Amino acid sequence: MKSVEFVTQKILSFEQAAHRTRQWRVTGKKIAFTNGVFDIIHSGHIFSLSQAAKEADYLIVGLNSDASVKRLKGESRPVNNQESRALVLASLLIVDAVVVFEQDTPLELIQTVMPDVLIKGGDYTLDQIVGAGEVMANGGRVVINPTLEGFSTTEIINRMRKS
Repeated sequence: MKSVEFVTQKILSFEQAAHRTRQWRVTGKKIAFTNGVFDIIHSGHIFSLSQAAKEADYLIVGLNSDASVKRLKGESRPVNNQESRALVLASLLIVDAVVVFEQDTPLELIQTVMPDVLIKGGDYTLDQIVGAGEVMANGGRVVINPTLEGFSTTEIINRMRKS
């Protein structure tokens, strides 16, 4: 029997994430990191997360807090609160940990977990990726994943508003 406790245990604080990454590294495992709002999970998100998960043994997802999303996307966002968004992400088999961050960028979280691989979607360039310099200076690498065309949370919200 599967327990929902397994899912909620994947939602970590900064300190818990730092501890978990140390545990994984002791066993020689590689850690990947990606981040985003993940407001309404769609095929584009699943594609992106699946590609990110292929890059290392464990995948940590940094999740913008509600306050952070409002500052970045406007007062009408997020549609789903951070607890709901974190729970959905944590329920995915390809995600090993979810960490909510309050800042506008995940830099502090990236510095905390110092992933071996930092992954962002194809709509970014290397110089735009927060934490890229820090990860590469630490011997890690940065991967820009292709995006799945035709999938956007903003587009989904706009279509819903028109109906």
